[in-house]
Amino acid sequence: MKKLLLLSFLITAIIAVQAQEKKPKVPYDEALAKKLGADNYGMKMYVLVILKSGSNTIETKAKTDSLFAGHMANMGKMVEMQKLVVAGPMGKNDKNYRGIFILNTKSIEEAKQLLESDPAIKAKLLEPELYNWYGSAALAEYLPFHDKIQKISF
Repeated sequence: MKKLLLLSFLITAIIAVQAQEKKPKVPYDEALAKKLGADNYGMKMYVLVILKSGSNTIETKAKTDSLFAGHMANMGKMVEMQKLVVAGPMGKNDKNYRGIFILNTKSIEEAKQLLESDPAIKAKLLEPELYNWYGSAALAEYLPFHDKIQKISF
């Protein structure tokens, strides 16, 4: 009986160890993981930016339109620099959230420096909240596909 219990325990322990060492279904690409800065889980740290309505509500429509055109141009520059990997507006909400960015930066300080060049943020039309965020290192790999499915550019 003791041998049977010991054998059962050993089998259970082996199964538990194997379950903890799950391997992905596709082959691991070490070069790609290194290029993207992935950790062992295929993840990395980013900076999540939540853009809220800012304190400046006195600009004219023409000035606001100009500042938001600069905001969009700045986003394009950050994409070219491979720093902006996700961006988009949010629907109406009670928190005055306007949009999000996910920035491929090593720190919140680096993200703040990037945001200093955004005219809508400088003019306080938008106010950023910054958070460290852990996500898939492959996140930026979708960007080339977006160009293939977009009929009209912003």
